[in-house]
Amino acid sequence: MSNLTGREKEAAFLKKLTQSTKAEFAVMYGRRRVGKTYLIRQVLGSSFTFYYTGVYNVKQAQHLANFHASLIKYSNGIDNIAPLNNWFEAFDALAKIAEKSSDEKKVIFIDELPWLDTPTSGFVPALEYFWNSWASNRSDVLLIACGSAASWMINKLINNKGGLHNRVTQRIKLEPFTLNECEAFFKERKGVFDRYQLVQLYMAFGGIPFYLDQVDVSLSAAQNINNLCFTKTGLLQNEFNNLYASLFKKSEKHVAVIEALATKLKGLSRDELITKSKLANSGNTTNLLKELEESDFIRKYSSFGKTQRNVLYQLTDFYSLFYLRFIKSNNVMNENFWLTSIDSPGVRAWSGYAYEQVCLWHLPAIKKALGISGIQTKASAFAASDSNKNTQIDLVIDRRDHVINICEMKFSLDKFSITKKYADEIKNKITVFKAETKTNKAIYFTMITSFGLEKNSYATSLVQNELTMDDLFG
Repeated sequence: MSNLTGREKEAAFLKKLTQSTKAEFAVMYGRRRVGKTYLIRQVLGSSFTFYYTGVYNVKQAQHLANFHASLIKYSNGIDNIAPLNNWFEAFDALAKIAEKSSDEKKVIFIDELPWLDTPTSGFVPALEYFWNSWASNRSDVLLIACGSAASWMINKLINNKGGLHNRVTQRIKLEPFTLNECEAFFKERKGVFDRYQLVQLYMAFGGIPFYLDQVDVSLSAAQNINNLCFTKTGLLQNEFNNLYASLFKKSEKHVAVIEALATKLKGLSRDELITKSKLANSGNTTNLLKELEESDFIRKYSSFGKTQRNVLYQLTDFYSLFYLRFIKSNNVMNENFWLTSIDSPGVRAWSGYAYEQVCLWHLPAIKKALGISGIQTKASAFAASDSNKNTQIDLVIDRRDHVINICEMKFSLDKFSITKKYADEIKNKITVFKAETKTNKAIYFTMITSFGLEKNSYATSLVQNELTMDDLFG
């Protein structure tokens, strides 16, 4: 565990599972590249009784051959294990090897399970039989199932309606790093990025450990973004297509949704999204949207005071937005694209939206900075009616203590100055919000900026709470 930065809570939880006095079936899922396998191997790698990982896009026969090789490896060559014809034979052999193991806790780690469930393979029924007939009856078994296809992990394991119904004893959704964890991650690597640069990296890559691990700490944030995304050998230049293809069957439909959402940053209604992505208005599309939502690529939200029928879908994956905005259309001959475009209108517009998303990802830190961590709250956005259609509030924190925080997020290189024009916009937003919601709660206008506000009469009279990007690291 010496090389593990962050993930303290998840690491402690995994260690605790090895000390459980009952059979445990733990499921870990999360976005590809978020560090699931790395975490499990760092924490439990020396404790595996058996470990196997699936391979993307191979047939059942190859999976069984690979599984057979792993069985031989973890049996220490003692058993003569016959070639496997199906998954029932595979799990039967696994049970026999585990029974002979002297490990106090038999830790069985099977990675990338969704890739093993090939058509007509019978993988899930065999897994059901293995757990129900053998593993669940033992107090010394810890089965860890892991996979990046979040929808498969949830539908086939956690919410299974068949033989695995309610069999999963623990579920762990591994989230991207927070800014605080990113800062610790780079300090461990002797990086000296200031928080402005860390936020820049986060806006382009999100808190995805694999992407952040490619960052050269001897270069600036801008140089790293340029090198990873816009040079011929940049690792993230072609990541987009590989990312979705490895997670979803018929991934072109998922990509169509992501591309549609990238055209309207505030989000699209279901009808708008279906029209723009040219998908059918069907249950399959509903499942597709749920898959993207469970995998943290998009979010579904309703406007303050509106019903679930008024939900909007919004792209929230930082790298996907960055790719579609800048990498996809870049001429590969312009290998200094980012360095020469960093102050362009397009980049400034993207920066503003991306910073808003960074803030939304760090809502617990915002609540902590506001001193309301212990108060029951509900966070949402607000979109006014058609008569005031240009009035949009990105974050509304509705508090149980009869207060509503209306939050505006602004990203800039220096302190942000509230001009008369912007002050008038703020006043109008508050007026429209009060009129349409008919709330009688106190309204606290809250600014979350990069470096704080310039002190002037508008800031003094309008802003009740002032936060900076430093507060997002809390």
